[in-house]
Amino acid sequence: MRIAVPNKGRLHEPTVELLERAGLHIENGADRKLYADTVDPEVSILFARAADIPEYVDDGAAEVGITGLDQVHESDSDLSELLDLEFGTCRLVLAAPEDGEITEAAHLAGKKVATEFPQITEQYFRAHSIDTEIVEVTGATELTPHVEMADAIVDITSTGTTLAVNRLRVIDHVLSSSVRLFARADTVNNKKVEQLVTALESVLAANDKRYLMMNVEQQKLEDVRAVIPGLGGPTVMDVAGSDQVAVHVVVDQQQVFEVINDLKSVGASGILVTEIERLVE
Repeated sequence: MRIAVPNKGRLHEPTVELLERAGLHIENGADRKLYADTVDPEVSILFARAADIPEYVDDGAAEVGITGLDQVHESDSDLSELLDLEFGTCRLVLAAPEDGEITEAAHLAGKKVATEFPQITEQYFRAHSIDTEIVEVTGATELTPHVEMADAIVDITSTGTTLAVNRLRVIDHVLSSSVRLFARADTVNNKKVEQLVTALESVLAANDKRYLMMNVEQQKLEDVRAVIPGLGGPTVMDVAGSDQVAVHVVVDQQQVFEVINDLKSVGASGILVTEIERLVE
């Protein structure tokens, strides 16, 4: 199975890190630009531009690909989304000069819109029955309204800071995007693809979770159970030669601060908190 992943940019390192956490160690270096083996002899990595990954998967050069939802929509590829990998979050928005007269999409009828995403932009305006001229650019999209190349833009934003700096205001939301795992329809049920999905799901499930271990006197066990907000009931094990039991439980990270104090107040001791690499639910 070949996995197409971004070869550089803001998506490269998080993607490689996620695969490593899922157990797919890249044997001959993640910095190679074209190809790499993994610890699994049946799985290899194909490095490509994020924008080209949908085509690689669609054409069969790779069985699965990891890239942004925006790139798949822009490529107009017929791929199946298998998993939201929960990073690379951004929005495509329609924006216009903040001191201009364009305050809604309808005001762009007969006007020009600049973008690096002509397919998505065309689909957006077609869905709104608005006839515009789309100007495809390859960078510095925010400048185009100020040099009279366009009346508005469709561009990616994460925080909105770049738009504000360039005196642009958002007038509509076009698409929400994040990095996803995609496959062709004929490979979705491939055994290796299913194994990859399970591995990645286990990493995502472990995010923001912590493993708590503690000792509790047997007579205080029910009090401890009452304050544990874990995934189901805790695991309870006898401690040899003692009237105590060992209690293990998984809790959300944001609950750790409060729950430790609650546990201490009801008699738990020797409380240990550790990170979780993977969690299969």
